[in-house]
Amino acid sequence: MSLSSFENKPGYIWLNGQFIPWADNYEHLLSHALHYGSSVFEGDRAYNGKIFELEQHTSRLFESARILDIKIPYSEDEINQACIDTLKKQGFTDAYIRPYVWRGVGSSLTIAPRDAKINVLIAMWEWPSYYNEEELMQGIKLCFAEYKRPAPDTAPYKAKAAGLYVICTISKHKAEAKGYSDALMLDYQGNVAEATSANIFFVKNGELHTPKADSFLNGITRRTIMKLAEQHGIKVVERQIKPSELDDFDECFLTGTAAEVTPVSVIENHTYKPAQVTLKLMQAYYELVGKS
Repeated sequence: MSLSSFENKPGYIWLNGQFIPWADNYEHLLSHALHYGSSVFEGDRAYNGKIFELEQHTSRLFESARILDIKIPYSEDEINQACIDTLKKQGFTDAYIRPYVWRGVGSSLTIAPRDAKINVLIAMWEWPSYYNEEELMQGIKLCFAEYKRPAPDTAPYKAKAAGLYVICTISKHKAEAKGYSDALMLDYQGNVAEATSANIFFVKNGELHTPKADSFLNGITRRTIMKLAEQHGIKVVERQIKPSELDDFDECFLTGTAAEVTPVSVIENHTYKPAQVTLKLMQAYYELVGKS
């Protein structure tokens, strides 16, 4: 069988308490997660051999699992240690880390099985930047997504659940097909929400404006940037932002574990230029995490 490069990476994956060769990591085709999306995950980053905000990410993983009624068969401390051990096993100092928890095979394939095995894996790979250097220097381009973020009473938006990302995948595919890097999603009320896998910030008169995280994930990097802004004397305003306001802002950027701090230059016919606030917070974030 021919394997793609991502299927056959060198090294190991931590799976249910053991290290297995990367290419040997396969799940049964009747896994509940494959058919019904019953899985949660995290995205961590290691810089200079240290995993940034590891405890926060693991705590969110457990909260996501709780929301989906999944009982992780390990403690948070055990998962934290497994992440550290896997980083050492892989021999990485800088890496992207993916803890993943899913319902596997049970005695039947029903919508709500009670005996499906709960599996946990931790994989990691070297991934310098989500966007290329040119995009980071000039700012990426966004278009509007077709789908909106679900209303908070229609989906478990506080969980980092795999199934919630289906509309994100669709939106990013369509954006890239039109020549954009990503898509801007609105919330269920038509306000600005986030990109497909990153939170969004705007700059107006030296102040930072960001949508309230009331229908999408309140990102760990998002919260980090808000703290850094306050430390640098930059006022942070969380509020509803309407698409009609997009011309009122001077700067725009995305935040996320994968995206880190990524400037935005275009949202369809609205243009921005990475300037003082964006560059200051980008530098502050890199200094905090130890990125050279």
